[in-house]
Amino acid sequence: MGWIGLGKWLLATLVAIAMMSMGPAPALAAPAEKPLLTVEILTQRVQQPVRQDGRMTINLRGFEIDLRQEEFQREFYRLLQTKLQSGSLPVALDLSDALVEGDVDLQRLGLREPLYGDALFPMLSDAAQAQLKRDRKRLSQLSQLSRSLLIQTDSAAQQIYLIRGPLVWVQTHFTGRILGGDTFFLDRILAQGSRFDQGLYLAGSRFNQPVRFSGAWFDGDVQLRNTLFFDRVRFDQSQFRADVTFQGAEFQGDAVFNGTVFEQGASFNRVQWQDNVDFASTQWQSGANFFRDSFAKALFFTEARFDGPLMLRQARFSEPINFRNGTLLAQADFGDATFFKDAYINISGLEFNPDQGEILGSPGRIGRQFSVPSLAGNETLLRNLARNFRLLEQIADANQVEYTTERLRLGEYWRRLTGINLNTATLDTLEKIGFSATQAAAIATQRQIQPFLSSEDLLAVEGIDLAAYVKVRDRIITRRPLTVLGRIQLTLRWLWLSGLIVLSHYGTSLGLIFGCGLMAIALFTLMVWFVDRYRRRLPTPIVPPAEEAIWMAASTTGLGLIGLSIVVRIANFPFWSLLWLGMITLPVPALLIGRLLQRGRYHDLMAESYLVEDGSLRQLRLLIARLPVIPKFPFFRDRYTPISWDRRWNWLNYYDFSFNNWLKFGFNDIRLRDQHLPGLITGLVWYQWGLGLLYVALLLWTLSRTIPGLNLLIYF
Repeated sequence: MGWIGLGKWLLATLVAIAMMSMGPAPALAAPAEKPLLTVEILTQRVQQPVRQDGRMTINLRGFEIDLRQEEFQREFYRLLQTKLQSGSLPVALDLSDALVEGDVDLQRLGLREPLYGDALFPMLSDAAQAQLKRDRKRLSQLSQLSRSLLIQTDSAAQQIYLIRGPLVWVQTHFTGRILGGDTFFLDRILAQGSRFDQGLYLAGSRFNQPVRFSGAWFDGDVQLRNTLFFDRVRFDQSQFRADVTFQGAEFQGDAVFNGTVFEQGASFNRVQWQDNVDFASTQWQSGANFFRDSFAKALFFTEARFDGPLMLRQARFSEPINFRNGTLLAQADFGDATFFKDAYINISGLEFNPDQGEILGSPGRIGRQFSVPSLAGNETLLRNLARNFRLLEQIADANQVEYTTERLRLGEYWRRLTGINLNTATLDTLEKIGFSATQAAAIATQRQIQPFLSSEDLLAVEGIDLAAYVKVRDRIITRRPLTVLGRIQLTLRWLWLSGLIVLSHYGTSLGLIFGCGLMAIALFTLMVWFVDRYRRRLPTPIVPPAEEAIWMAASTTGLGLIGLSIVVRIANFPFWSLLWLGMITLPVPALLIGRLLQRGRYHDLMAESYLVEDGSLRQLRLLIARLPVIPKFPFFRDRYTPISWDRRWNWLNYYDFSFNNWLKFGFNDIRLRDQHLPGLITGLVWYQWGLGLLYVALLLWTLSRTIPGLNLLIYF
């Protein structure tokens, strides 16, 4: 054991001696320091520009540029300004991978453009020339106003500064502020991956060519108030850690902010967006303000997350707003926003809970703007959205969301009844609904491996893209085939729901129900008057006088046209509303009246009306429990007498009878007599009474949903 211990001691000693001979352990490699830019190097680079990307460029890549030294700062601006603004061709300035310490004043690199003269117009586009003229006019007016108010006595008015060449700031680190207000950038700015430790102040500037700040990092305030971008702008994948202000700016090209993070407040108030705006996958940790903005094209908030309030009050939208798969955890305000014909809000897959956030908008209008392509995956969202509006006491908007939900449900029913099952359809059937032969074969191969569980699984099949899926998604299903009984039940459910939707907007449109009721009352009034007054022509005519026929035809036509105009104006699908109304009011009465005319009438009391009235009272009565035929008890017959045919106002009795039968209230209790009455006429009246009962139930249901608090009076 002693020798073993001695051996271990010797081995440890040798290792220690070896490590001491090697010296101390090397430290981790520090980042390579950038060479300091001196006046001599700067002079050489300015005098010998290099050709880069097809144009002459002052290459200051990878330097440490210290603008905090006044002497170097003065030479820096003098040399660069002279080179950048001289000559017939613009020269680019490349500061990529550089470390710039101190403030950067871009106005000192630009050329002061006087308020008059057209020397630089050939380098500008038509839009830029027009904007430069407007800027000159504005500054001239401000200068005259200042002198008139004795604000300034110096004749040198505020100037417009022009920078002719491109600015390349790829991966550049600026430790100071970037100053460049009222500057006209004639060429592009490339600042991908740059870092700005302090503010970026370019208020009132004009950008004639594309601007790219992709992946940039802004630790200080960003002031781009009243700026104008003539071409595409990219701030995608950027980080804004302080306040951002684009107030009053105008974007004439695409604006891309995809994947950007806004940690503090972002002000985009009164901004004009002339092209598409992409805020997809953005994160808004504080407020986002778009007050009085104007969006001429689509606005994308796809997969965006809002931890703070989103204000779109008084904004104007010409095309859709896309919130698909976004997250809303605070307030979204669409108050007094204007939505043009093609504008709507796509909220498919939006994560929204009314306990955490809320959606505000103009009462009675905002609920119509929300849209989702299908009910699957969005039912909870729509339920939460309806709950949001009910908590805000915006009943009309909540009802509109529920109406949208039921319309989508109706589409789901129809797809289940008529759709093609992807798991069982033949190749020929798949090709008929829009798939190519290759796509159909790929579907058949995929379903042998694993059956399709939802229609979205098609996107995982090789050769089927989003365009192909959108083309067939409304005609395919993946559920198990329905049994015969299940198909009948689903068909009846579809018919019932479709009737509620087209006749009442699922209990949300009192005007539509009123219009349908007027048309039905006019139709049944005319039919009952016809079967009661037109009995026969031979041997003794029993027909109405011409004057009464004219009054009846004119009144029913007028009433029907009023109802028709209401339906056409209010209904979302006027044709289907009229078709549904015709299906429930025309076939059965037409069959009964046709059969009555075919058989003829041979019974007693042919010269008396089928209608009798209770002459004991004349008052407005609620007749919800009244049946259309008088009881057979003899004493009741003494109270009821046939209506008079010899009065000029006799045609009003038929309206009273239809109101009794359809709306369950009237001035007189007019019913059918119980003696010598053809059964076909009884069937016609009972059919009207049954439809009227359903109509009253639908009317009360709609009233309880559209007028808050009225349901308490109805139910109790």
